Amino acid sequence: MKAAKVEEASMGMLETDYLQEVEIGKKLQEKYLTIISPESPAKLYCCYAMIMVLAVAVITLFVAFSVRTEKSVISTPGPCYATCPKDWIGFGNKCFYFSEDMRNWTFSQTSCMAVGAQLARFDGLKELNFLKRYVGNSFSWIDLQRESTQHPWKWTDNIEYNNLVPVEGEEKHAYLGDWRIRSSRDYIKRHWVCSKSNSYTSQYSVPSSF
Repeated sequence: MKAAKVEEASMGMLETDYLQEVEIGKKLQEKYLTIISPESPAKLYCCYAMIMVLAVAVITLFVAFSVRTEKSVISTPGPCYATCPKDWIGFGNKCFYFSEDMRNWTFSQTSCMAVGAQLARFDGLKELNFLKRYVGNSFSWIDLQRESTQHPWKWTDNIEYNNLVPVEGEEKHAYLGDWRIRSSRDYIKRHWVCSKSNSYTSQYSVPSSF
């Protein structure tokens, strides 16, 4: 009788242990199924799809921005400059040539005209200061002339000089020298400066005005 009860108690304990193990197994199975559930690949595919969409959007925006920038550069080009002829210097919208040779005023003017220029003229203080700097202490013919001391100074195109800077002396032809504009007889040999207009001249860095 006692043996039967002991056996029954043992069977009860075994059954309890078995049920506990089954329960633990179910819980583990549920966790495992959760990990390998068909929903997981779907979520991964969804993430991949979102990443691809975002990547495409970023690439599209980058390409669009690049094209827009390129069009902007093409539609609004910066200043375009062409260089002056060899041995000439660009300033503003003109090219200037400073001779190394020395000749009279008439020869100097003819020499400038032979290359489509004229003896130098200036349209303002900036150009005059530019010429003064490059002429320095040497004496160089410029375009100004007059018929006599009773007549005004004029450029060779017959435009009257505005006396921006007075011409010193009593002669009929002007030259730059020693940082001033002076007059001289036309047969004296001097250096000369030619100038000609050029809509797109190379820019030259010039110090501040004197």
